[in-house]
Amino acid sequence: MRRILLGAAAALGLAALTLTPVQAQDLPAGYPAAYKDTVAAANKEGKVVVYSSTDASQVRPLLDDFKALYPNITVEYNDLNSTELYNRFISEAAANAGTADVLWSSAMDLQIKLVNDGYAQPYETPEMKSLPEWSVWKNEAFGTTFEPVTFIYNKRLVNEGDVPKTHADLEKLLKAKAAEYKGKVTAYDPERSGVGFLFVTQDAAAWPDARNLFRAFGTAGIKLYTSAGGMLERVSSGEHLIGYNIFGSYALARSKKDPSIGIVYPQDYTLVMSRIAFIPKGAKNPNAAKLFMDYVLSKRGQTLIANQAELFSIREDVEGDATARAVNAQLGDKVKPIRVGPELLAYLDQAKRLTFIKQWQQAMQGK
Repeated sequence: MRRILLGAAAALGLAALTLTPVQAQDLPAGYPAAYKDTVAAANKEGKVVVYSSTDASQVRPLLDDFKALYPNITVEYNDLNSTELYNRFISEAAANAGTADVLWSSAMDLQIKLVNDGYAQPYETPEMKSLPEWSVWKNEAFGTTFEPVTFIYNKRLVNEGDVPKTHADLEKLLKAKAAEYKGKVTAYDPERSGVGFLFVTQDAAAWPDARNLFRAFGTAGIKLYTSAGGMLERVSSGEHLIGYNIFGSYALARSKKDPSIGIVYPQDYTLVMSRIAFIPKGAKNPNAAKLFMDYVLSKRGQTLIANQAELFSIREDVEGDATARAVNAQLGDKVKPIRVGPELLAYLDQAKRLTFIKQWQQAMQGK
């Protein structure tokens, strides 16, 4: 886990941004007059604790900008993996101990489980009108990004003719060139990664032949990890040649620094995931949490998400390569957003989960 604190000292280093801090009497455009009371209360709280599965380094521009706007509010940002985040929150809530003011995670299903189990408080964010309908549930869970789930490959070592354009292409490649790609494909481990489990269950829902691809993975000796960074590193080095179900945000950021990384948005369907945020009922700093949530969802915050954090903005009014607008323009009806809602709970039923994991294990044996 990485923990960072952005307080008054950090704000001093942001003078170059020449921003005017938001005071209680100031309101963002279009916000209700009563929001000044939320700002005033948040300033009195003086702190917001965020548990997030997003690397602190990737969202640093966002955190710095929030701090510049609200210099009286210290941001305590705890960077955890998605399963660790879930387990830590559950433990702290059970012990009635201090916990996060905002939970922000890529494990969409685990976030929805927490909301469904009554851990979230409702909040009618003033940014609601700018969010797609599928990205909000019960005014409690909010999708904050629009991240395509991609294939990656090593441009130096994978022949152009081998680059899979669809899921079926990848299955055919692994069957036709089994020896060449033996041990050379990588993906998340769905038994150890919450995000990995989410992606393969969504594949199974989107594509009737997904299990055939999973069997091909097993026959090809796929290498499974819990970190996207580790997979990108190994594809870059040539240890592996193809990565499956990789966050487009991480792939895009890496490809801008590393010319060996190629990215494919699958042309049969491209899953789109969204990092879900909610404010726990037990938040000790609920007003500061509201400010942080609104900022992340605002056009200003989303512009930084797209163009500096490269996490893909969910708002259609934000421009840039890493935006919902750009992805929708490129892929049209092949985009398959994972809806923020109770449908995500299906495979968290213990019996269904065990059944799916058993089928996955069998597929890894080529059965």
